[in-house]
Amino acid sequence: MAQSSLVNRWSSLAPYFLSALRIAAAFMFTLAGSSKLFAFPAGKVAAFPTQMWFGGVLEFVGGLVLLLGICTRPVAFVLAGEMAVAYFQFHLPTSFWPTMNGGVAAALYCFVFLYLSAAGGGPLSLDARRRR
Repeated sequence: MAQSSLVNRWSSLAPYFLSALRIAAAFMFTLAGSSKLFAFPAGKVAAFPTQMWFGGVLEFVGGLVLLLGICTRPVAFVLAGEMAVAYFQFHLPTSFWPTMNGGVAAALYCFVFLYLSAAGGGPLSLDARRRR
């Protein structure tokens, strides 16, 4: 009986873990964009108007918007598409296996963002606050 109660309490936190997943993924994604646009915290500034620069803009701005949880579903859908393009255009031609072609992050971001496009931003988002 105690186990069932613990499982129920843990399961009731699922919406908050959804928000935590969104916040963590968006923060790291924003850093990927800031590396391309500002060389912060490390990296090389991508030249305008290259595909890498536009990717950096999507990652930085889209990451910030997702971090706040604004328009989570459409923004996450666009970012999932960006990561699918990144994977198939830059990583897959090198090797089929993500661990061999350096595409683990792109593939994982693609599916995390695809999930967020369906699930939304969770209760700790500006989208949720706007619905109240």
